[in-house]
Amino acid sequence: MISPEISHEITPKIAPEAIRQTYSLIQPHIRQTPVINMDGAEFGLTNPVSLKLELFQHSGSFKARGAFTNLLTRSFPEAGVAAASGGNHGAAVAFAARKLNVPANIFVPSISSPAKIELIRQAGANVHVEGDRYADALAFCEAFQAQTGADGIHAYDAPETLLGQATTGLEWQNQTDTLDTVLVAVGGGGLIGGLANWFQGRVNVIGVEPEGASALHQALDAGAPTDVDVNSLAADSLGARRIGQLGFDAMKAYGSGTVLVSDNAIRQAQTRLWQTMRIAAEPGGAAALAALLSGAYTPAPQERLGILVCGGNLDPATLTG
Repeated sequence: MISPEISHEITPKIAPEAIRQTYSLIQPHIRQTPVINMDGAEFGLTNPVSLKLELFQHSGSFKARGAFTNLLTRSFPEAGVAAASGGNHGAAVAFAARKLNVPANIFVPSISSPAKIELIRQAGANVHVEGDRYADALAFCEAFQAQTGADGIHAYDAPETLLGQATTGLEWQNQTDTLDTVLVAVGGGGLIGGLANWFQGRVNVIGVEPEGASALHQALDAGAPTDVDVNSLAADSLGARRIGQLGFDAMKAYGSGTVLVSDNAIRQAQTRLWQTMRIAAEPGGAAALAALLSGAYTPAPQERLGILVCGGNLDPATLTG
């Protein structure tokens, strides 16, 4: 068992040593995903760029890191585990649960892509399509937990989840030269919260959100997590109605702000990744690159950029070129 070093008095803190321990624990169960270090010219940039390709992780996204951390550091009842998800977290929990022989029930909203729902089914979990948005699926999941005794695996607002996602930053740091800034798509805040806790200000951590799903951006403006309306092409992965408290606290302590991108910019980034590099990223996975291509984030000369391509669970027929 890992004992995360977390203080609940001020800012919940996922300590670097706990992240290193987590990486050692989950390393036999995850992939070390590739990094492409390039000069950026292929994307019309003059800055050096490091692409971290987490879409090649088990189950198609970084979420497998948090799923294995949860399952390897906790014990579970006979009813197993339950998780609410836009799709990627559910696929990751289903994958990890099958590998570790734990029963899993996954709750997804109707906006989840058929490709993600099928991925969950293929992993052997019971899939429940409930409600129109992630928050609806979460309510059904919590009711199921109360009825059956199944233990919940939160998609983003749990210490174990942040610890797992933080290992992405540790691994990335070992694979590339020094980074100045990393651009990270934000849904509920588990990934960016983990990265912020790993880098702790040594690297600028910029959150990238769709204009129609800006939970972190609005929370930072308001000074606390707040409910937001969600309407975006990337809502099945970046559509949390409220940013998680742990991710918010981490970004408030160590982050360097947020930028917003349009759905059109996300589509263009998807197309650019496919046409230029044959990387098939889902909308959420292309959002970080969209911030650069659209000018939402303008780097300084020679600023060394990291772009996290976080997910690839989509129907390839939606890509062109």
